[in-house]
Amino acid sequence: MSILVEKRHVASVPRRLVTTILFVLLGLAFSSIFIIAKGFNPLTVFGKMVSYSFLGASGIESSIMAGTPLMFCGLSVALAFKMNLNNIGAEGQYAMGAILGGGFALFGPDMPVALKIALMLILCALGGAIWAMIAAILKALWDVNETIVTLLLNYIALLFLDYLCYGPWMAKSQTSPNTERIPKEMFLPNIGDSGVNSVFIFALLLALVMLLCFKYSTVGYQIEMIKNSKQTAEYAGINVKKYIVFVLATSGAIAGLAGFAQVAGIVHRLQTRLPGGSGYTGIVIAYLSQFNPIVIIVVSILFGGLINSSAVVQIMGVPSQIATMIQGSIMIFVIAGEFFNRYRVTFRPSAKKSAILLEGEKAHD
Repeated sequence: MSILVEKRHVASVPRRLVTTILFVLLGLAFSSIFIIAKGFNPLTVFGKMVSYSFLGASGIESSIMAGTPLMFCGLSVALAFKMNLNNIGAEGQYAMGAILGGGFALFGPDMPVALKIALMLILCALGGAIWAMIAAILKALWDVNETIVTLLLNYIALLFLDYLCYGPWMAKSQTSPNTERIPKEMFLPNIGDSGVNSVFIFALLLALVMLLCFKYSTVGYQIEMIKNSKQTAEYAGINVKKYIVFVLATSGAIAGLAGFAQVAGIVHRLQTRLPGGSGYTGIVIAYLSQFNPIVIIVVSILFGGLINSSAVVQIMGVPSQIATMIQGSIMIFVIAGEFFNRYRVTFRPSAKKSAILLEGEKAHD
Protein backbone atom coordinates (compact mmCIF):
# COMPACT_ATOMS: atom_id res chain seq x y z
CA MET A 1 0.00 0.00 0.00
CA SER A 2 1.38 3.41 -0.98
CA ILE A 3 0.15 6.87 -0.05
CA LEU A 4 -0.03 9.50 -2.78
CA VAL A 5 -0.23 13.17 -1.80
CA GLU A 6 -1.32 15.53 -4.57
CA LYS A 7 -1.66 19.30 -4.36
CA ARG A 8 -5.18 20.54 -4.98
CA HIS A 9 -5.59 23.37 -7.46
CA VAL A 10 -8.28 25.12 -5.39
CA ALA A 11 -10.34 23.64 -2.56
CA SER A 12 -14.04 24.48 -2.93
CA VAL A 13 -15.78 26.60 -0.31
CA PRO A 14 -18.07 23.73 0.81
CA ARG A 15 -15.05 21.44 1.20
CA ARG A 16 -13.22 24.05 3.28
CA LEU A 17 -16.28 24.59 5.45
CA VAL A 18 -16.86 20.87 6.05
CA THR A 19 -13.17 20.25 6.75
CA THR A 20 -12.98 23.14 9.20
CA ILE A 21 -16.11 22.03 11.09
CA LEU A 22 -14.86 18.43 11.20
CA PHE A 23 -11.49 19.38 12.64
CA VAL A 24 -13.04 21.79 15.15
CA LEU A 25 -15.11 18.83 16.38
CA LEU A 26 -11.97 16.69 16.51
CA GLY A 27 -10.31 19.41 18.58
CA LEU A 28 -13.24 19.37 20.99
CA ALA A 29 -13.11 15.57 21.15
CA PHE A 30 -9.41 15.71 21.95
CA SER A 31 -10.07 18.29 24.68
CA SER A 32 -12.71 15.97 26.13
CA ILE A 33 -10.01 13.47 27.08
CA PHE A 34 -8.47 15.95 29.51
CA ILE A 35 -11.82 17.14 30.83
CA ILE A 36 -12.83 13.55 31.58
CA ALA A 37 -9.44 12.97 33.22
CA LYS A 38 -10.28 15.83 35.60
CA GLY A 39 -13.55 14.10 36.49
CA PHE A 40 -15.98 16.33 34.59
CA ASN A 41 -18.53 15.67 31.87
CA PRO A 42 -17.25 17.36 28.68
CA LEU A 43 -20.77 17.91 27.30
CA THR A 44 -21.71 19.76 30.49
CA VAL A 45 -18.55 21.87 30.32
CA PHE A 46 -19.02 22.72 26.63
CA GLY A 47 -22.70 23.48 27.20
CA LYS A 48 -21.92 25.88 30.03
CA MET A 49 -19.23 27.59 27.96
CA VAL A 50 -21.58 28.13 25.02
CA SER A 51 -24.52 29.32 27.13
CA TYR A 52 -22.30 31.69 29.15
CA SER A 53 -20.62 33.28 26.12
CA PHE A 54 -23.28 33.23 23.40
CA LEU A 55 -26.81 32.70 24.77
CA GLY A 56 -27.27 35.93 26.70
CA ALA A 57 -26.84 39.61 25.86
CA SER A 58 -24.13 40.20 28.46
CA GLY A 59 -22.24 37.07 27.37
CA ILE A 60 -22.31 38.08 23.71
CA GLU A 61 -21.16 41.59 24.60
CA SER A 62 -18.27 40.20 26.65
CA SER A 63 -17.32 37.84 23.81
CA ILE A 64 -17.28 40.74 21.34
CA MET A 65 -15.06 42.77 23.65
CA ALA A 66 -12.68 39.86 24.26
CA GLY A 67 -12.56 39.28 20.51
CA THR A 68 -11.96 42.89 19.44
CA PRO A 69 -8.14 42.89 19.81
CA LEU A 70 -8.14 39.52 18.01
CA MET A 71 -9.94 41.16 15.07
CA PHE A 72 -7.11 43.64 14.54
CA CYS A 73 -4.47 40.91 14.87
CA GLY A 74 -6.32 38.65 12.43
CA LEU A 75 -6.74 41.47 9.90
CA SER A 76 -3.04 42.27 10.27
CA VAL A 77 -2.00 38.71 9.45
CA ALA A 78 -4.49 38.51 6.56
CA LEU A 79 -3.11 41.61 4.87
CA ALA A 80 0.45 40.30 4.95
CA PHE A 81 -0.57 36.89 3.67
CA LYS A 82 -2.35 38.48 0.71
CA MET A 83 1.16 39.04 -0.65
CA ASN A 84 2.57 35.73 0.62
CA LEU A 85 4.30 37.46 3.55
CA ASN A 86 4.22 35.78 6.94
CA ASN A 87 3.78 38.34 9.69
CA ILE A 88 4.24 36.31 12.88
CA GLY A 89 4.97 39.53 14.77
CA ALA A 90 1.48 40.85 15.49
CA GLU A 91 2.05 40.15 19.19
CA GLY A 92 5.06 42.47 19.34
CA GLN A 93 3.51 45.07 17.04
CA TYR A 94 0.44 45.10 19.29
CA ALA A 95 2.72 45.71 22.30
CA MET A 96 4.72 48.47 20.61
CA GLY A 97 1.56 50.20 19.44
CA ALA A 98 0.21 50.10 22.99
CA ILE A 99 3.50 51.45 24.36
CA LEU A 100 3.72 54.39 21.95
CA GLY A 101 0.03 55.33 22.05
CA GLY A 102 -0.46 54.51 25.73
CA GLY A 103 2.66 56.45 26.69
CA PHE A 104 1.31 59.47 24.86
CA ALA A 105 -2.05 59.14 26.64
CA LEU A 106 -0.31 58.93 30.02
CA PHE A 107 2.38 61.55 29.63
CA GLY A 108 1.42 63.67 26.61
CA PRO A 109 0.64 67.39 26.85
CA ASP A 110 -2.83 68.74 27.54
CA MET A 111 -4.91 69.34 24.43
CA PRO A 112 -8.50 68.92 23.26
CA VAL A 113 -9.69 65.39 24.06
CA ALA A 114 -10.74 64.53 20.50
CA LEU A 115 -7.33 65.56 19.17
CA LYS A 116 -5.51 63.61 21.87
CA ILE A 117 -7.52 60.44 21.15
CA ALA A 118 -6.86 60.84 17.42
CA LEU A 119 -3.13 61.26 18.04
CA MET A 120 -3.14 58.24 20.34
CA LEU A 121 -4.72 56.16 17.57
CA ILE A 122 -2.13 57.37 15.05
CA LEU A 123 0.74 56.65 17.44
CA CYS A 124 -0.54 53.14 18.19
CA ALA A 125 -0.61 52.43 14.45
CA LEU A 126 2.79 54.06 14.03
CA GLY A 127 4.31 51.96 16.81
CA GLY A 128 3.17 48.74 15.15
CA ALA A 129 4.24 49.95 11.70
CA ILE A 130 7.75 50.90 12.81
CA TRP A 131 8.21 47.53 14.51
CA ALA A 132 7.08 45.68 11.37
CA MET A 133 9.26 47.84 9.13
CA ILE A 134 12.40 46.35 10.67
CA ALA A 135 11.47 43.00 9.16
CA ALA A 136 10.11 44.67 6.00
CA ILE A 137 13.35 46.48 5.18
CA LEU A 138 15.45 43.37 5.86
CA LYS A 139 13.14 41.39 3.58
CA ALA A 140 13.07 43.97 0.79
CA LEU A 141 16.81 44.70 0.69
CA TRP A 142 18.42 41.37 1.61
CA ASP A 143 15.58 38.84 1.40
CA VAL A 144 15.89 38.01 5.10
CA ASN A 145 13.14 35.62 6.20
CA GLU A 146 10.36 37.80 7.63
CA THR A 147 8.87 34.91 9.61
CA ILE A 148 11.95 34.56 11.81
CA VAL A 149 12.55 38.31 12.18
CA THR A 150 8.97 39.17 13.16
CA LEU A 151 8.89 36.25 15.60
CA LEU A 152 12.11 37.31 17.34
CA LEU A 153 10.98 40.94 17.53
CA ASN A 154 8.01 39.78 19.61
CA TYR A 155 10.28 38.88 22.51
CA ILE A 156 12.01 42.26 22.46
CA ALA A 157 8.72 44.18 22.42
CA LEU A 158 7.16 42.13 25.23
CA LEU A 159 10.26 42.40 27.42
CA PHE A 160 10.34 46.17 26.81
CA LEU A 161 6.70 46.38 27.89
CA ASP A 162 7.55 44.38 31.03
CA TYR A 163 10.43 46.74 31.79
CA LEU A 164 8.19 49.81 31.55
CA CYS A 165 5.41 48.29 33.67
CA TYR A 166 7.78 47.03 36.36
CA GLY A 167 10.01 50.09 36.17
CA PRO A 168 9.61 53.76 35.23
CA TRP A 169 5.93 53.64 34.26
CA MET A 170 4.68 51.49 37.15
CA ALA A 171 1.80 53.05 39.07
CA LYS A 172 2.90 54.33 42.46
CA SER A 173 -0.48 53.44 43.97
CA GLN A 174 -0.17 49.75 43.09
CA THR A 175 2.09 46.81 43.78
CA SER A 176 1.07 44.99 40.59
CA PRO A 177 3.01 45.70 37.37
CA ASN A 178 0.57 48.14 35.78
CA THR A 179 0.73 51.77 34.79
CA GLU A 180 -1.73 54.37 36.02
CA ARG A 181 -5.00 54.55 34.11
CA ILE A 182 -5.07 56.87 31.13
CA PRO A 183 -7.15 60.04 31.70
CA LYS A 184 -10.83 59.13 32.03
CA GLU A 185 -11.86 61.55 29.30
CA MET A 186 -9.82 59.42 26.85
CA PHE A 187 -11.84 56.27 27.54
CA LEU A 188 -13.65 55.31 24.34
CA PRO A 189 -17.44 55.21 24.88
CA ASN A 190 -19.64 52.15 24.62
CA ILE A 191 -22.24 51.77 21.88
CA GLY A 192 -25.45 53.10 23.42
CA ASP A 193 -26.40 51.25 26.59
CA SER A 194 -24.58 48.07 25.58
CA GLY A 195 -21.38 46.69 27.01
CA VAL A 196 -19.71 46.80 23.59
CA ASN A 197 -17.10 49.49 23.12
CA SER A 198 -17.18 51.74 20.06
CA VAL A 199 -13.77 50.43 18.99
CA PHE A 200 -15.67 47.37 17.71
CA ILE A 201 -17.32 49.60 15.08
CA PHE A 202 -13.84 50.74 14.06
CA ALA A 203 -12.77 47.10 13.59
CA LEU A 204 -15.86 46.43 11.46
CA LEU A 205 -15.18 49.47 9.26
CA LEU A 206 -11.54 48.48 8.86
CA ALA A 207 -12.56 44.96 7.79
CA LEU A 208 -14.99 46.40 5.23
CA VAL A 209 -12.36 48.79 3.84
CA MET A 210 -9.85 45.94 3.54
CA LEU A 211 -12.37 43.74 1.74
CA LEU A 212 -13.17 46.49 -0.77
CA CYS A 213 -9.47 47.23 -1.29
CA PHE A 214 -8.65 43.57 -1.90
CA LYS A 215 -11.43 43.21 -4.47
CA TYR A 216 -11.70 46.53 -6.25
CA SER A 217 -8.62 48.71 -5.78
CA THR A 218 -5.50 48.98 -7.92
CA VAL A 219 -3.38 48.32 -4.84
CA GLY A 220 -5.31 45.11 -4.15
CA TYR A 221 -4.86 43.99 -7.75
CA GLN A 222 -1.13 44.65 -7.68
CA ILE A 223 -0.74 42.85 -4.33
CA GLU A 224 -2.51 39.84 -5.85
CA MET A 225 -0.23 39.98 -8.89
CA ILE A 226 2.88 40.00 -6.68
CA LYS A 227 1.51 37.06 -4.69
CA ASN A 228 0.96 35.02 -7.86
CA SER A 229 4.29 35.87 -9.50
CA LYS A 230 6.92 38.39 -8.43
CA GLN A 231 8.64 38.10 -11.79
CA THR A 232 5.46 38.93 -13.69
CA ALA A 233 4.78 41.87 -11.38
CA GLU A 234 8.28 43.25 -11.87
CA TYR A 235 7.94 42.82 -15.64
CA ALA A 236 4.69 44.82 -15.43
CA GLY A 237 6.60 47.67 -13.76
CA ILE A 238 5.50 47.09 -10.15
CA ASN A 239 8.11 47.95 -7.51
CA VAL A 240 7.97 44.72 -5.50
CA LYS A 241 10.41 45.90 -2.81
CA LYS A 242 8.32 49.00 -2.20
CA TYR A 243 5.22 46.85 -1.81
CA ILE A 244 6.95 44.52 0.64
CA VAL A 245 7.72 47.48 2.90
CA PHE A 246 4.27 49.01 2.40
CA VAL A 247 2.30 45.82 3.08
CA LEU A 248 4.31 44.70 6.11
CA ALA A 249 4.29 48.21 7.60
CA THR A 250 0.52 48.49 7.10
CA SER A 251 0.08 45.02 8.57
CA GLY A 252 2.07 46.14 11.61
CA ALA A 253 0.00 49.31 11.89
CA ILE A 254 -3.21 47.27 12.04
CA ALA A 255 -1.72 45.08 14.78
CA GLY A 256 -0.73 48.26 16.61
CA LEU A 257 -4.39 49.29 16.56
CA ALA A 258 -5.10 46.27 18.76
CA GLY A 259 -3.08 48.15 21.37
CA PHE A 260 -5.32 51.17 20.86
CA ALA A 261 -8.42 49.00 21.29
CA GLN A 262 -7.10 47.47 24.49
CA VAL A 263 -5.73 50.61 26.15
CA ALA A 264 -8.36 53.15 25.08
CA GLY A 265 -11.36 50.84 24.97
CA ILE A 266 -10.94 47.95 27.41
CA VAL A 267 -8.30 47.97 30.19
CA HIS A 268 -7.40 51.71 30.03
CA ARG A 269 -3.79 51.14 31.09
CA LEU A 270 -0.62 49.33 30.15
CA GLN A 271 0.18 46.08 31.90
CA THR A 272 2.66 43.25 31.53
CA ARG A 273 1.89 40.76 28.78
CA LEU A 274 -0.88 43.04 27.57
CA PRO A 275 -1.34 41.23 24.23
CA GLY A 276 -1.94 37.95 26.08
CA GLY A 277 -1.20 35.81 23.00
CA SER A 278 -3.65 37.71 20.79
CA GLY A 279 -1.05 38.10 18.05
CA TYR A 280 -0.57 34.34 17.79
CA THR A 281 -4.29 33.63 18.06
CA GLY A 282 -4.80 36.14 15.24
CA ILE A 283 -2.70 33.92 12.96
CA VAL A 284 -5.04 30.98 13.51
CA ILE A 285 -8.11 33.20 13.13
CA ALA A 286 -6.81 34.52 9.80
CA TYR A 287 -6.20 30.98 8.50
CA LEU A 288 -9.56 29.75 9.79
CA SER A 289 -11.24 32.65 7.99
CA GLN A 290 -9.34 32.01 4.76
CA PHE A 291 -8.06 35.60 5.10
CA ASN A 292 -11.51 37.06 4.46
CA PRO A 293 -11.76 40.26 6.56
CA ILE A 294 -15.48 39.93 7.34
CA VAL A 295 -15.16 36.28 8.36
CA ILE A 296 -12.24 37.27 10.60
CA ILE A 297 -14.63 39.47 12.60
CA VAL A 298 -17.01 36.54 13.17
CA VAL A 299 -14.31 34.01 14.06
CA SER A 300 -12.69 36.52 16.43
CA ILE A 301 -15.97 36.79 18.34
CA LEU A 302 -16.10 32.98 18.61
CA PHE A 303 -12.57 32.91 20.00
CA GLY A 304 -13.48 35.81 22.27
CA GLY A 305 -16.25 33.58 23.61
CA LEU A 306 -13.70 30.86 24.35
CA ILE A 307 -11.60 33.36 26.28
CA ASN A 308 -14.66 34.73 28.04
CA SER A 309 -15.84 31.26 29.07
CA SER A 310 -12.81 30.62 31.28
CA ALA A 311 -14.73 32.39 34.08
CA VAL A 312 -17.68 29.98 34.01
CA VAL A 313 -15.53 26.85 33.98
CA GLN A 314 -13.80 28.12 37.10
CA ILE A 315 -17.19 28.48 38.81
CA MET A 316 -17.83 24.83 37.94
CA GLY A 317 -14.57 23.89 39.62
CA VAL A 318 -12.81 23.16 36.34
CA PRO A 319 -9.30 24.69 36.11
CA SER A 320 -9.42 27.91 34.07
CA GLN A 321 -6.59 26.55 31.93
CA ILE A 322 -9.11 24.11 30.43
CA ALA A 323 -10.58 26.94 28.31
CA THR A 324 -7.10 27.81 27.06
CA MET A 325 -6.41 24.15 26.36
CA ILE A 326 -9.64 23.85 24.36
CA GLN A 327 -8.66 26.92 22.36
CA GLY A 328 -5.21 25.47 21.70
CA SER A 329 -6.63 22.08 20.69
CA ILE A 330 -8.99 23.70 18.20
CA MET A 331 -6.10 25.71 16.76
CA ILE A 332 -3.89 22.65 16.31
CA PHE A 333 -6.60 20.53 14.70
CA VAL A 334 -7.78 23.32 12.39
CA ILE A 335 -4.21 23.89 11.20
CA ALA A 336 -3.91 20.13 10.61
CA GLY A 337 -7.19 20.23 8.70
CA GLU A 338 -5.79 22.90 6.41
CA PHE A 339 -3.45 20.20 5.03
CA PHE A 340 -6.46 18.34 3.63
CA ASN A 341 -7.75 21.55 2.06
CA ARG A 342 -4.47 22.00 0.24
CA TYR A 343 -3.68 18.38 -0.62
CA ARG A 344 -5.52 15.28 -1.77
CA VAL A 345 -4.44 12.04 -0.08
CA THR A 346 -5.09 8.77 -1.92
CA PHE A 347 -4.15 5.21 -1.03
CA ARG A 348 -2.91 2.94 -3.80
CA PRO A 349 -1.75 -0.66 -3.79
CA SER A 350 2.00 -1.12 -4.06
CA ALA A 351 3.57 -1.80 -7.46
CA LYS A 352 4.16 -5.47 -6.56
CA LYS A 353 0.57 -5.96 -5.46
CA SER A 354 -0.66 -4.17 -8.59
CA ALA A 355 1.37 -6.57 -10.75
CA ILE A 356 -0.12 -9.60 -8.95
CA LEU A 357 -3.62 -8.21 -9.40
CA LEU A 358 -2.95 -7.59 -13.10
CA GLU A 359 -1.66 -11.16 -13.60
CA GLY A 360 -4.72 -12.50 -11.82
CA GLU A 361 -6.99 -10.55 -14.14
CA LYS A 362 -5.15 -11.91 -17.20
CA ALA A 363 -5.37 -15.48 -15.89
CA HIS A 364 -9.08 -15.03 -15.35
CA ASP A 365 -9.48 -13.85 -18.91
